[in-house]
Amino acid sequence: MWMADAQGAIYWLNSHWYEYTGRPTGEINPHGWHAVLGNRWIEAMAAGTALESELSLLGKDGEYRPFLTRVVPLRDPGGVVYGWIGTHIDISERKRSEREVRRAKDAAEAALQNLRETQNYLIEAEKLAALGRLVAGVAHEINNPLGTSLTVASSLEHKSELLASEMAQGTLKRSSLKEFVEAIRDGSAQLQQSLNRAAELIQSFKQVASDRNNSDLRSFDLGDLTDQVASGLRPALPKHGVTLDVDCQRGLSMSSYPGSYGQVLTNLFLNSIAHAFPDGQLGKIAIKVSASSANDVEIIFTDDGCGMTPDVRRRAFDPFFTTRRHQGCTGLGLHIVYSVVTNRLGGRLDLKAEPGKGTRVKLTLPKVAPRASEHE
Repeated sequence: MWMADAQGAIYWLNSHWYEYTGRPTGEINPHGWHAVLGNRWIEAMAAGTALESELSLLGKDGEYRPFLTRVVPLRDPGGVVYGWIGTHIDISERKRSEREVRRAKDAAEAALQNLRETQNYLIEAEKLAALGRLVAGVAHEINNPLGTSLTVASSLEHKSELLASEMAQGTLKRSSLKEFVEAIRDGSAQLQQSLNRAAELIQSFKQVASDRNNSDLRSFDLGDLTDQVASGLRPALPKHGVTLDVDCQRGLSMSSYPGSYGQVLTNLFLNSIAHAFPDGQLGKIAIKVSASSANDVEIIFTDDGCGMTPDVRRRAFDPFFTTRRHQGCTGLGLHIVYSVVTNRLGGRLDLKAEPGKGTRVKLTLPKVAPRASEHE
């Protein structure tokens, strides 16, 4: 603490000042604050107003430390300033704490930014992984009709060689010709059936893949698109025990993002396959599409699998939450569903699930999705 007269000349300093500075007790520089506080001190004296400022003071150890200086005028009964009293408060610890808080804040913001970038990277990776699993399923399914076609074509080639040989040797019989014609007829029918099936799968997958790569808003029939997506999903069904039923109301015209809608159905489907039917459990997955109002549609995705506990249901849409991390699950499938539905498609979700009673996800989507600028 210190005191000065009306003109700012210091005439008293307390013992703490001498302890801190190491100066001889009683030594006073009457106008020392003029050099330290500068014009702020002169202006305060001229106006007769209090002053508060931060400054650095040199200690006897040769180090400068930050201090908070406060000075207030002393007035007589008539309001005339007859002196000043001031304090210097060491704020080194406060400044150190502020620096530490600032460093911690900067580190936390950097970690959060890194987490967001990592999360976005993993979400994109999960989207590609889901598409990859769908590709694998479609490819496996296409192998069946193509394999059948190859077998039939090989058989027809063999029969053609036998017929040509008999013709060359002049031993061709009516019965052999009749048998060859029947083989051609049956083989052609099998080839046409198998190749049509392969073409349908390829067309379905091309449509889904094209939609996912196209981020533009466009018009489409929701029932037709749902059927196309379901056609691409069926090959990924377990070979025994799980079925996929689709019930779509026709004539539901949408102006939305078909690729994002297909991504939602794919993730819900793959999540059910991975979690709802453990150990080869039998069951059914169902998708029902209908209008819920003049402006909205309703998609109900259900399975009759093992369901969820209350804790799992509560955290189902949290990023990175999974009950099967040991099996390579990332915990992003349903988080992507939630993000796409609420952000990209402008809709909302409702999840109901109980242990042993299956899972039901209801999506309510606007027929006209918000444009990117409206929801991003």
